[in-house]
Amino acid sequence: MPLYECVLIARNDATQQQVDALADQIAQGMEAGGGAVKKREYWGLRSLAYRIKKNRKGHYLLLGLDAPPAAVTEMERLLRLNEDVLRFLTIRVPAIEEGPSAMLARRSDDRERTFRGPKPAGRFDSGRRRYDDREEFRARPEREDEFRQAEPAREE
Repeated sequence: MPLYECVLIARNDATQQQVDALADQIAQGMEAGGGAVKKREYWGLRSLAYRIKKNRKGHYLLLGLDAPPAAVTEMERLLRLNEDVLRFLTIRVPAIEEGPSAMLARRSDDRERTFRGPKPAGRFDSGRRRYDDREEFRARPEREDEFRQAEPAREE
């Protein structure tokens, strides 16, 4: 049987349990049609790029399907009728990946990169270098009388 991946976005008003129930309903439909759900990933509540049906966020769900084309067509028909589903996209793939998808792998990378180093010292010190440490300020003489000696005399 051909392999498919389906990503769907559910309304943000729906709870995670309702999204899981929707995935269970799709799995039951696949089994009735002679297919199976090989992979299921919940990506979480994420912001949408633009408003869809007055929603700014949505629950993302990835399904890896092993089903005949007729079962996939029936699943898409049921997803169109469901009011909780904002968008869905089903594509045919050569193989269903075993490990986590790129979205879950990226989210774990984001968690690892949250540490940004030690906090700056002091309450009001930003940790930045002071202007006195820069080279152009160090090259100048510190006292005014040294500045006058270094400066050539002006002729009037």
